[in-house]
Amino acid sequence: MTQTTPHRPTSVEDLTDLLEVELGPTEWHLVDQAKIDGFADLTGDHQWIHVDPEKAAQSPFGSTIAHGLYSLSRTPAFLEELMAFDGFAHSLNYGYDRVRFIHPLPVGSRIRLRARLTKVEETKPGQVNVVTELTVEAEGIDKPILVAESIGRFSS
Repeated sequence: MTQTTPHRPTSVEDLTDLLEVELGPTEWHLVDQAKIDGFADLTGDHQWIHVDPEKAAQSPFGSTIAHGLYSLSRTPAFLEELMAFDGFAHSLNYGYDRVRFIHPLPVGSRIRLRARLTKVEETKPGQVNVVTELTVEAEGIDKPILVAESIGRFSS
């Protein structure tokens, strides 16, 4: 069942209460050729497997596929469907640890995110790092498209 109201943690204790709780999934989001082309234009990565539908149709994938980094770049927006951090004065994406592109994402797929907080660590008074396991899945594909550990830094 999709959660429609995001969690709204406002303290370290609220974040700790969410440890190991599966958040999501988000709503489904369509990945069409226009989005793949837009990402290619933004990044300058115009490899044919992403942007040439005719050539890609002859590939083992049978169609164009989204860039792995496209899926990763969508995770912050997806995470906002599940969690709102407006209770903190500052929040930022501090980085990623493990990132694995497990399965190609064919054009026309619908993707969504599941998340799980795996670590909440107060780094100094009023500042906390949160490690979140992100899993991007595509409708009709058994394996995840992407699994990553995101690190967020929040301060009050």
